[in-house]
Amino acid sequence: MIPGVNPKQMQQAMKKLGMKQEEIETIAVIIRTPKSDIIIRNPSVQKIDMMGSISYQVAGEEEIRSLDEEPEISEEDVKTVMEQAGCSKGSAEAALKEAKGDLAAAILSLQKE
Repeated sequence: MIPGVNPKQMQQAMKKLGMKQEEIETIAVIIRTPKSDIIIRNPSVQKIDMMGSISYQVAGEEEIRSLDEEPEISEEDVKTVMEQAGCSKGSAEAALKEAKGDLAAAILSLQKE
C-alpha cells in the first residue's frame, strides 16, 4: 500500500475504480526465461483485477538459476515437496532431481503416483 494512506480509504477508492485485490496463498513462484529460472521463495502474491484486466504483484526472496547448470536442491525444497505431496524424504529428493529442482513439477509428479 501507499505510506500515509488509510488502508480502508484505499480499499474504498480501489472499489470505486473497479479494482479488486486478493491475496493468493503460494509456496514459490517460478518465472521461466529462455536461459534461466527466477525463483521467488516465501512469496507474497496479490492478484489485482482492474475492470477485467488481471495482473499479479509478487514480492519475496529472489534466486536465479541457470537452466544449463545442475540445480542445487535445498533441505527447504525437500521439506516443501514432502509436505505438499505427502511423501518420504527419498521420494521428494528423487522427484526434485527428476524435475531439475522445479518444486511444482516435483509435487505434481508425486501426486500423480
